[in-house]
Amino acid sequence: MYSHKHELEYLCSFNTGLTPPEDIGLLAEGHRITGYHTGGQVSGPKLRGKVLPVGGDWGTLRTDGVFVIDARLTIQTDDAALLSLSYGGLIDAGPEGYQLFLAGTFPPVLPVRTTPRFQTASPAYQWANRVVCIGIGELDLKVPEVRYDIYAVR
Repeated sequence: MYSHKHELEYLCSFNTGLTPPEDIGLLAEGHRITGYHTGGQVSGPKLRGKVLPVGGDWGTLRTDGVFVIDARLTIQTDDAALLSLSYGGLIDAGPEGYQLFLAGTFPPVLPVRTTPRFQTASPAYQWANRVVCIGIGELDLKVPEVRYDIYAVR
């Protein structure tokens, strides 16, 4: 086994509201569901600002209960810089998750794990173009919103 030293550095937390889900339907790879971002807040030692009401979460719910995420959003920092944030990841609704979705009884709060990637042209945030991140969060269908803590892997 290789033992590579690493640390996790907390960058920020963010939340963004979601529109009611748009059910695209059953595709070959699973059930496609889209939620569009309505905006939110970003706070932390490295980033502070807001999530703009653009972008969304395009997800595919597989028959094994795993929801595969493909998301994009834009952050505007308190000093007016714009950062594009894209992330993939998984929401594990459990082995019965697909059947619960079809029955309309999906769990109201689900754990989310993502791999966020920042992109920006802002000189003040060039460091964000160079980090590999993980996101730990949850999808709250009652609100509805997603909430994340983002860490850089160092």
